[in-house]
Amino acid sequence: MNLTDGIISLRALEPEDVDILYGWENDTDVWDDGATMAPFSRALLADYVANYEPDIFKARQLRLMITITDIGETVGAVDLYDFDPRNQRCGVGILIATPFRRKGYGVAALRLLAGYCGKHLGFHQLYSIAGVDNTASRMAFQSAGFKISGRLRSWIRNGRSYRDAYVMQLLL
Repeated sequence: MNLTDGIISLRALEPEDVDILYGWENDTDVWDDGATMAPFSRALLADYVANYEPDIFKARQLRLMITITDIGETVGAVDLYDFDPRNQRCGVGILIATPFRRKGYGVAALRLLAGYCGKHLGFHQLYSIAGVDNTASRMAFQSAGFKISGRLRSWIRNGRSYRDAYVMQLLL
């Protein structure tokens, strides 16, 4: 199985990704739905890419870049995190750059990722946590086969208040 559906591809990090990661990681508009709380320097990101460990069984995480196959343009990234080898499950996060949203790239990437995780990594399930107000994310995960399995109360901090989040799961 290739990590492509003919329209998009999932690929490993490359040194030339540092500048695009710099833009994404320092975009405060997406911090509320992730874990970032401070800016990243180019030097830190260059070191991250240079020393990146692509073996999820060692690093317990994996980042793959999402590219448009025929032109090679990078439109986003998917992250596997919080890998639990005993229970064969892993968290999934996704970012699609603003100009490429609502074009189906996120759903396609999640489907490719699920196939890779099931067939090549032997995972039992993937999960994601999405704010209840993040309709675009919820719809993308649901379109890729994830089901809402619970609601976490007051889970995501937003300034001085908190908002609920959905736990979404995909059994592979």
